Amino acid sequence: MKKGTARPETRLTHVGRAPKQQYGAVNPPVVRASTVVFDTVAEFERIKDHRLEEGRYGYGRSGTITTASLERLASDLEGAADSFLVSSGLAAITTALMALLKAGDHLLIVDCAYVPTRIFTETLLRSYGVEVEFVPSNSGAEIAERFRDNTRAIFLESPGSLTFEMQDLRVIAAAAKANGIRTLMDNTWASPLGCRPLSLGIDISIHAATKHFVGHSDAMLGLICCNAETVPLVHRTVRALGHAAGSEEAYLGQRGARTLAVRLERASQSALRICRWLSARPEVARVLYPPLPEDPGHALWKRDFSGACGLFAVVLADEITKPQAVAMLEGYDLFSIGASWGGYESLVRIEAPKRTVEPWQGKGQIVRYSIGLEDCDDLLADLEAGFARLR
Repeated sequence: MKKGTARPETRLTHVGRAPKQQYGAVNPPVVRASTVVFDTVAEFERIKDHRLEEGRYGYGRSGTITTASLERLASDLEGAADSFLVSSGLAAITTALMALLKAGDHLLIVDCAYVPTRIFTETLLRSYGVEVEFVPSNSGAEIAERFRDNTRAIFLESPGSLTFEMQDLRVIAAAAKANGIRTLMDNTWASPLGCRPLSLGIDISIHAATKHFVGHSDAMLGLICCNAETVPLVHRTVRALGHAAGSEEAYLGQRGARTLAVRLERASQSALRICRWLSARPEVARVLYPPLPEDPGHALWKRDFSGACGLFAVVLADEITKPQAVAMLEGYDLFSIGASWGGYESLVRIEAPKRTVEPWQGKGQIVRYSIGLEDCDDLLADLEAGFARLR
């Protein structure tokens, strides 16, 4: 069977590595390089301005075979024409936006977007002369009513990583294409195994590879996966901004990615079981997780997604105060308090959603959980003990 015709889990294991070209080593080597030398002036002049030609780079900032390993894997999984590895998820988001926008342009962005994304658009992007307009987090066909003559891009995050609203990706992408507008989506939650936005008409799929790709909470990385039309724009911007992912981080990213399928399967299975358990608890007013049939975004998730992950949130009952919620979190044995998600360990944090066009309606405290690879029964026991502290 050819790698290109294999199922995603198989390609995840094989794409981006070539043991026969690496003295038989299974994993791509860690190449640390800044200066790259050439035999002739002609060869140098031919390659120096190219990102990759015949397996060679012109300068370390443009990448190495270590970074190329993860970029090729991401492109294969996403169905992208090319992918670009940068130093963090936020760097991937800001670079992709800057690639598509200039002074005088108009950006539409969903109101549930990752807070650092909001901060960038509301501060630096606006200071550069870009008009930024937030739209409802569950946007669909009605988003076309916001289009202007100068609308150039729509930034989506489905589901939102704090409150998990879903957007109608197919409808938005089609409307945008018909009006010459580019679409970008933060696809970190689902990973390419759970959603392939480019196949739905989205132009750029973005990942905080720090999370699912790395998978072990020990490296920062971002990925920008582009269709053919946006590759030159993103490539130019990556080069102009001087982005360069570290070789050690790139190695950890591609190594972690090899186990992505089994980690996601375990985490999402545990998360669904835990969410169903939480839904029956009197201390919980609502569980925010699109794979649940009762979730408002479930139909869109079921239509466009083939998988999930271990990240979800709960809205606690109105009468539970923040000090009570804090005591519950601080007493956990297995859930650590911290940012990020997608690692092997379970995490928890209290959230305070920021909104511009649609104030968050819930009154209860929002607690976000990232389910790791621990035994599910042990995690449930830790959660039960936390509720006992509330009582």
